[in-house]
Amino acid sequence: AQVDRFMLKIDVTYPTEDEEMEIMRRMARTNETASVGAVASPAQILRARGLIDDLYIDERLEQYIVNLVLASRNPGAYGLNDLEPLLEYGASPRASINLNLAARAHAFLRHRAYVTPEDVRAVAMDVMQHRLVVTYEAEAEQVAASELVERILGSVKVP
Repeated sequence: AQVDRFMLKIDVTYPTEDEEMEIMRRMARTNETASVGAVASPAQILRARGLIDDLYIDERLEQYIVNLVLASRNPGAYGLNDLEPLLEYGASPRASINLNLAARAHAFLRHRAYVTPEDVRAVAMDVMQHRLVVTYEAEAEQVAASELVERILGSVKVP
């Protein structure tokens, strides 16, 4: 249950030199108070959620999402026999749900009324990597769950 606790796992790297300089300059002031204003009203947020719910997603794309998740549970069925000894547990049904939701949000943020395979692929790593439990063998070989997700994305047929 712990691996399914969050919708996404986003790896945040260190800032670049320029970004760090900007952070330091903004935050190293003791007398300045940051002003924060609303960027959206509750009604606007609810309306956006409704628009995301209404986005079109083709049945073939829904099947693609399910296939990605199923490939993490039964890699051999998707031509990934070499992943079998590396995966202790694949992604649960929550992965399918969250992959669908994240792909819809990705499409919405790109001002589209429909979801594409690229939307699914763009969010798949962040949705799936923390849901896979690798075996001791995978850990010993220093194979990360993210590498397994990449292999799955490279093998499951895109509609």
